[in-house]
Amino acid sequence: VSLGGTLSGEHGIGLVQRPYMDIAFNKAQLGVMRGIKRVFDPQGIMNPGKVLP
Repeated sequence: VSLGGTLSGEHGIGLVQRPYMDIAFNKAQLGVMRGIKRVFDPQGIMNPGKVLP
């Protein structure tokens, strides 16, 4: 990540890489992701606590 790489390829961030999300994304980016998830899952019932806590 520090050299410009990413945590994942075409399969996305998985549970194994989840602890490193704060390294790959800043707080604003994570906030946008959480906001998008809330739009599509307002009750938090789809994969609760998996990738976005």
